[in-house]
Amino acid sequence: MARSNRVVHFEIPTDYPEKSIEFFNKIFGWEFEKFGTEDYWFAKTGNENEQGIDGALMKKRDPKQPIVNPIDVADLDKTSEEIEKAGGKIVVPKSPVPNMG
Repeated sequence: MARSNRVVHFEIPTDYPEKSIEFFNKIFGWEFEKFGTEDYWFAKTGNENEQGIDGALMKKRDPKQPIVNPIDVADLDKTSEEIEKAGGKIVVPKSPVPNMG
């Protein structure tokens, strides 16, 4: 299956999810939906027929936790090898995402 090699999602870690949700909703009109019982909220950032991506807010798990921007690739193992060969570093190993993939 061909993949786009494009950023397809984002995750913004925050110490105060409810305040962040209120901020992004008020300023940008983003809509949020909680994912199960997790401290994770999907963010709909606009009309799916317009340019842009949706993402999520999550309760920060670590003080140094960065924003995450997943990229859609055809072969994760091969792409990881290419990243390392090019001088990049895999800082978090691949792992399943519950109910997603």
